Amino acid sequence: MAKSLHKKEYQVFLAQLYRLRVGSGLRQKDIAEKLGVPQSYVSKIESGERRIDLIELKEYCEALGSDLGEFISNYEQSLNDRQ
Repeated sequence: MAKSLHKKEYQVFLAQLYRLRVGSGLRQKDIAEKLGVPQSYVSKIESGERRIDLIELKEYCEALGSDLGEFISNYEQSLNDRQ
């Protein structure tokens, strides 16, 4: 079984995190400051080096002015668009 990091679904997830941040006009440093973490934390998440749990994803979305439900809905749509 392939690690989820290499699955297309995870690549879509990472791309969506990146698009959400860039679309909000924020840099990794800006998000890191809002979350109270180092910039490297955000970089590692976006590169897939560090995985985040549901609670962290919710905080990440809120720091970007979005919400978890909207993120998940957009994620599902992105997956459907790729099929």
